[in-house]
Amino acid sequence: MMKMMSSSTPAAPPRASAGRGTGAVVAVLLLTLVRPALAQTAAHSGAPRAVAAARTGPIALDGALGDAAWSAAVPATGFRQFRPAEGLPATQRTELRFLYDDEALYIGARMHDSLGAAGVRTRLARRDQITEGDYLQLVFDTFHDHAGRTVFTLNPSGVKGDAGQASPGADPSWDPVWEYAARVDSLGWTAEARIPWSQLRFPRDSLQTWGMQAWRYVERLDELSMWSFWGRQETGGPQRFGHLEGVRVRSRPGGVEIMPYALTRASYAAPTQPGSPFQDGSRYQARIGADLRMLLGSSLTLSATLNPDFGEVEQDPAVVNLSAFESYFEEKRPFFVEGSGILFFGGFECYSCSNAAGMNLFYSRRIGRAPQGEVPERYVYRDVPRDTRLLGAAKLTGRTAAGWQIGFLDAVTRREVARVEDPDVGPATRVPVEPLGNYLVGRVRRTTRGGLATWGVMGTSVVRRFEAGDSALREALPGHAEAVGADWSVATRDQTYRLIGTFVLSSVAGDSLAVARLQRSSARYFQRPDREGGGNAVFSNRYDTSAGRLRGYGGYLRASRDQGPWRWDAMVNFRSPGFEVNDLAFLQRADYVWMNANVMRLWTTPGAWYRSLTWIAGAQQQFNYDGDRTDLQFHQSFAGQLPNYWTASLYARYRPAVYDDRMTRGGAVVRRASSWYVGPRLGTDGRRAVVASVSPSYQDFGDGSTITTLNASVRVKPAANVQLSAGPAYTRLHDRGQYVQAFVDPSATAFFGRRAVFGDMLQTTVSMVTRVSWTFTPQLTLELFAEPFVSSGRFGRFQEYVRPRSGERAEFDSLQLRVAARDESGRPSRYRLDPDRNAATPDFEFDNPDFDVRSLRGNAVIRWEFRPGSTLFVVWQQERSSSALRSDPGLDRELGEIFRERPDNVIVIKASYWIGR
Repeated sequence: MMKMMSSSTPAAPPRASAGRGTGAVVAVLLLTLVRPALAQTAAHSGAPRAVAAARTGPIALDGALGDAAWSAAVPATGFRQFRPAEGLPATQRTELRFLYDDEALYIGARMHDSLGAAGVRTRLARRDQITEGDYLQLVFDTFHDHAGRTVFTLNPSGVKGDAGQASPGADPSWDPVWEYAARVDSLGWTAEARIPWSQLRFPRDSLQTWGMQAWRYVERLDELSMWSFWGRQETGGPQRFGHLEGVRVRSRPGGVEIMPYALTRASYAAPTQPGSPFQDGSRYQARIGADLRMLLGSSLTLSATLNPDFGEVEQDPAVVNLSAFESYFEEKRPFFVEGSGILFFGGFECYSCSNAAGMNLFYSRRIGRAPQGEVPERYVYRDVPRDTRLLGAAKLTGRTAAGWQIGFLDAVTRREVARVEDPDVGPATRVPVEPLGNYLVGRVRRTTRGGLATWGVMGTSVVRRFEAGDSALREALPGHAEAVGADWSVATRDQTYRLIGTFVLSSVAGDSLAVARLQRSSARYFQRPDREGGGNAVFSNRYDTSAGRLRGYGGYLRASRDQGPWRWDAMVNFRSPGFEVNDLAFLQRADYVWMNANVMRLWTTPGAWYRSLTWIAGAQQQFNYDGDRTDLQFHQSFAGQLPNYWTASLYARYRPAVYDDRMTRGGAVVRRASSWYVGPRLGTDGRRAVVASVSPSYQDFGDGSTITTLNASVRVKPAANVQLSAGPAYTRLHDRGQYVQAFVDPSATAFFGRRAVFGDMLQTTVSMVTRVSWTFTPQLTLELFAEPFVSSGRFGRFQEYVRPRSGERAEFDSLQLRVAARDESGRPSRYRLDPDRNAATPDFEFDNPDFDVRSLRGNAVIRWEFRPGSTLFVVWQQERSSSALRSDPGLDRELGEIFRERPDNVIVIKASYWIGR
């Protein structure tokens, strides 16, 4: 829905010419940026300095700061409030000290509190889960290029968090091996940390100067203070950091870290195919593998994984997707999450927008995805692998001596086959469902002008190797796919104005049948009969079943003012019809030019009824390459914090009627009804023992369709180490024109011989995500997750569009539509359609699209870091699901049905052992 950007804070329907519109917007964006380029340079000569001292005595890492060695370091102080009293000195004094030796950097911190130990609020949580309570966060720009961030977060309970160098920002999945201790005393709390040089990346100079920022949060005062100050209406970041000086690294870190693992898995699943020789209800397996990390100097890391297993990863949420587009799920596998920031490309920013997508070229879940080949329907019994096995992968990340940030990844997936059998034909055999695949990603990026300009390129390649028996796969999947792009970000000297952009070329090649499938996909629908596409010269724009290649381009350009109380942004985002990157990225649609502009006002000084407030208003529109306007929107939003620390927001949007080139899923363009949307949200003070929020929404369409949602969340913190949360969600969708099926029908002359059937659908969906987090120590945690999910849909009033480029629909009467078959309960199971009421012409049949989907997914994970870097996981996963139609769907009955289903259970025990220094 709506996306918003915020200031830098710590980590915690007429036809038109799309081409002319794009050129005008680009020209305006460039002019608005060039004009203020002479803005006055912001002085930063007053940036604070901290000086590290050599360690001259032993340090017992107990969090007490009692060792004499700390007296050699001059404390860094002078914190100022970011909020609530912006710019004033922090009410609670903070002192930071830094020492170093040949092996590590040492950090000692004293956080004074005027109430002593009684004023300190803390929570015991798992690593990287410091979301509440007091904390101290240190951010280092170790290359001092005003671009990178290496983050260490500390809290009074000894919980640590970390995030590594990435572009942009910092990578929260980075888990270096370092030591930390904290203690609460009569003056407040103290912290001591030891970070080995081998875990950090920095230049080759023996004498180091780093950029540094420090944040301290005092929860009872809701006070966030910072060491190197910038205001809430200013652009911050590494360009505004202070400096940590005097660090000497006499020897370069190096070496090899190896993390072998062993795993055993037991699966107990209910047979889905009675009599199948491939299902016996239980399966046992054991596996070994290893992760390897090699430090190449002080700034490059080579990582590899062999025969990995991700049994500890949380399951994806359940969804019912009735659209023509694929659902998106986040990556959760550790190898791909860690260090993924360097492979980030392009990005997408807007103060407020919807129905828009960024230009990321790498979606790691394409590697090891579910096999894409189909098993012929004639086989009664089948055993299809759930995922494609990842044989191995390697990454090279870091920076060169010349200052280039680099990231390369190569992964190989196994050829997968399904075991199948038709008892009436012969014994079991194998059907290939995924070829051997190689996935390659390369990224190079550099920051110049003191962090004000960043330039980069990225390339991706997917190569599949088909064997002699893979003819069906060869006709379904392209043999190879490549993409290459450039991105940039340029800011004026005072960082008030910024221009960011990307441009990408894509090419996919393979068998003509595989390319034709891509042309017909929901991303572009080249076969649409009323398209005005041209030829297939350099870039593809015409349906051609003999083509062996699909080429396209895409881009994004945004100009913005990012400082001051008044801000604005304007952008254009486009994908040519032949743009295709889905083999290694995530693309829902091509063939569009999208434009958006917003103005934003910030109030950061508390008023009579708010502590802070943001107002945004804007508009957007979209055209396809035929010139049809496919989106038009006017929106505004308010969001703020109230005097009682509650948060509130309101988002409203209006969309006039426009054309829709996707509604008929490959058929002619029709008209989509106008709509309006309103979505408020209210949340309580997050510092309390019970925290709640509620966010209802309502959307009304001009054709009578409506969408009502109610989302809520409740978090309960009965103890400092226990947290329970529940997120119930309810959606009621009444769609007056939900797509059902399309047929080739010569009598449908108005729609070029193709008839699309729609239905009046009423869908009700209820779910609730529940979590329990129980932390025994920062190294030992228990986490529980469960999500019951119920969705029921009922169809009626089957209909069709009367003519192209119109929103009028006509319902089929009793002479056109009849029940062809009924199930055991008497419910219609199949319909027969005679649209022209002519017995001499063929009739068409389609199944009743009613559905009931029920599932319960959950897992329990015990995680024990029994020594630094070494972890034991004990995991239990359970899933119950059913899709049998009920004649009397109701929430209580549907939920009861879930627990009557036989569950599938998986138990995994996995141990990994870190070997390094």
